[in-house]
Amino acid sequence: MSTPATTVRSVNIKPNFDTFAYKFMRYSALLLIPLVWGHVLVQDIVVGVHAMDLGYVAERWASIFWRTYDALLLGFAFAHGVLGLRQVLNDFIHGEQARKLMNILLVVFWLAIFGFGAAALIGGVTQPFPLK
Repeated sequence: MSTPATTVRSVNIKPNFDTFAYKFMRYSALLLIPLVWGHVLVQDIVVGVHAMDLGYVAERWASIFWRTYDALLLGFAFAHGVLGLRQVLNDFIHGEQARKLMNILLVVFWLAIFGFGAAALIGGVTQPFPLK
């Protein structure tokens, strides 16, 4: 008795924005999850909410590492939110041109919010207010 031969079929899919968005969501989650849990661990468990005051915030913002960390957290979390919004809007927007416009507007929206947020976090002054 012989087993039937299996046929392997190869399909070439042309990459598009949906492919990029799908891959970005999966790969960026590999960075987002440790960023979020690191933030929760440091802010809520190690330091504790009761110990956060003006001095702590100024000390944290004096470090370029923490400002970059917070900017990456903002960028990845907001990207996940915008791509989730895109999935919801895809249910309501049916025209091809309208979907392309929606994708462009969402990317511009994400870039603007992330750009302003990153500029405020990373490009801000090291001591925004006197501690006296």
